[in-house]
Amino acid sequence: MEYWNSTLGSGFILMGILNDSLSPELICATITVLYMLALTSNGLLLLAITMDARLHVPMYLLLGQLSLMDLLFTSVVTPKAFMDFLLRENTISFGGCALQMFLALTLGGAEDLLLAFMAYDRYVAICHPLNYMVLMRPRVCWLMVATSWILASFSAIVYTVYTMHYPFCKAREISHLLCEIPPLLKLACADTSRYELMVYVMGVTFLIPPLVAILASYTLILLTVLHMPSSEGRQKALVTCSSHLTVVGMFYGAATFMYVLPSSLHSPKQDNIISVFYTIVTPALNPFIYSLRNKEVMGALRRTLGKYMLWTHS
Repeated sequence: MEYWNSTLGSGFILMGILNDSLSPELICATITVLYMLALTSNGLLLLAITMDARLHVPMYLLLGQLSLMDLLFTSVVTPKAFMDFLLRENTISFGGCALQMFLALTLGGAEDLLLAFMAYDRYVAICHPLNYMVLMRPRVCWLMVATSWILASFSAIVYTVYTMHYPFCKAREISHLLCEIPPLLKLACADTSRYELMVYVMGVTFLIPPLVAILASYTLILLTVLHMPSSEGRQKALVTCSSHLTVVGMFYGAATFMYVLPSSLHSPKQDNIISVFYTIVTPALNPFIYSLRNKEVMGALRRTLGKYMLWTHS
């Protein structure tokens, strides 16, 4: 099989979900609406958390970081896919592919770790409320945030450099929405079995411990909630935790499918659907599941927008 020059001057062709669909215009319109929804909802949530002093507490600091990650994650993928469809130009340079992979892995990995820290935050708030401001003091919260970003970035750069060092074959078509490890390895003109095993092991290592921590936290929360004397407090805690677990299920389900299941169980169509789910659908839904139904957040948003309206009319 012939090789092509995998340098910064070479490129790939992204054959995403829009190219394989029977009704690409409808899917493109749906993706555009979801992207605008993700930008608006996450942007408003970040605005409210940043501007309103009442939300400067650990839970909302972590929620703000989740919104930032979702906002960036969906922006790494969606505008490129949208413009490719409109311009009928599906190419991405070698450097662009590497950058997209690095950013997607960083943001996905950071969210993976952040969700575990958010579960711990809820565990402390419900199971140890008297010690909450000690155990979740600002320094600890920022350490959690920094740990999420740094570990994810380090992991992403190792994966990206090692994946992109392979020689790739002349068939440059990536049957996927974005540059990710599993579909890209299918183009490699070298034995990637050991690396695929490493990706699997590291995927399990990166995903399972945070997931176990999340499940343990919510199990302890549930046991505490069931012994609460107040039915109102019990209901509030259950609603909060159920919304968190919904996000966890969506994120970890998609990530497990892409990076833990063996490559023999993958198909381009399934991978494309899963990638749309965690890069476009989940970022659009997360603010509604987590915060925009929350009275504190909505009150803060009304106050922030009210101040802005007063300022513009003054």
